[in-house]
Amino acid sequence: MLDYIKDLRASIGNMKIIVPGVRAIILDAEGRLLLELQREFNSWALPHGCVDLGESALDAVIRETYEETGIEIIQATLFGVYTSPEYSVSYTNGDEVQTFTIAFLVKSWRGELRPDGEEVSELGFFPIAELPDPIYPIHADTITDLQNFE
Repeated sequence: MLDYIKDLRASIGNMKIIVPGVRAIILDAEGRLLLELQREFNSWALPHGCVDLGESALDAVIRETYEETGIEIIQATLFGVYTSPEYSVSYTNGDEVQTFTIAFLVKSWRGELRPDGEEVSELGFFPIAELPDPIYPIHADTITDLQNFE
């Protein structure tokens, strides 16, 4: 958790807040989608995270993706913005957030898959027509948009 969010939570408790987020859409050479199995919710998700203070959204998606997956993003472009109240999350510790997320389509990347072991327990590339269950609900629209994009 970001120090900024920790400090904010110390003042406001579990109250719902809006959190700026990023997510990465990474495809391999075969067109399969990279997903990570999250420990917190035991669901499959796109690489994602929060924007730190003093950081751009692009810098955040590069950092978060590397931290969680070992993948280094070389080039990414804006794919979509997801801001609906339906993109709300309640964490196991009681914290509540509504995400305001920018999704990036990663055009170029390098590296070997390495789950961080803290937030992510597994990583894998999956054919878009054969994704594992369950998919993290707030990422479903991004994946649907990707299917309709191609």
